[in-house]
Parts: sequence; C-alpha cells; structure tokens
Amino acid sequence: MKLNITDAAHEQLKLLQIEEYSYLRLYYDTEGMGCGVNGLPTIRLTNNYYDKTDERVENEQYSVIIDHQQATFFRKEMKLDFIKNTFRLSSPEGVLNPIIPTVSVKKEAVL
Repeated sequence: MKLNITDAAHEQLKLLQIEEYSYLRLYYDTEGMGCGVNGLPTIRLTNNYYDKTDERVENEQYSVIIDHQQATFFRKEMKLDFIKNTFRLSSPEGVLNPIIPTVSVKKEAVL
C-alpha cells in the first residue's frame, strides 16, 4: 500500500503536527455509523505507533501506518491532497473521502 502526499497536504500536515503526534494513521472511522462496515476512510495524526496489528504504508514524508484489518477499506495506491481548506483522500479508482476537516486530523483514532 502506498500513500502519495501532495505538497499542499504536506504543508498543512506540518502546521497541524504536534511533536508527540509524529505518525500519520490511515483510519476507517465508523463512529456514529451504526455498523462496523459502514464508515469513512480518513487520516489521523497519532503517537500510537505500530501496534501488533499495524502495517506500514509506503510514503516518503511521514511514517504512515494502518491497522491490517482496516486496510480492506483503502486502496493500494492513494493520494492525500489539501483542497479548499480540507484534506481529500483519493485513489485512481475514485475519491475515498472528499472532505476531511483539519480538526478531525488531530482527533485521536479510537482503535
């Protein structure tokens, strides 16, 4: 799995990053969705690095991780961009999440 981060997204992540939250987690958010298979692919800055169920995601700018059980909700090739003051996660197959607010990126993922 690979995540390409555009320059615009990289600059915004640097502005949001807190020192102790130095990892970027791909996260399938099911909060408020009613069921574990209903959710939305998103991102979170975290200090929770590499649990035994985590896998590394290829990326040059960040240490990116994902829980191997949640990987099924993502694509092999993805792009993280920053457009109109929100992050956008997409793949060659289409948009995975068109609106990821900056405030949610700093919210700790509940695993």
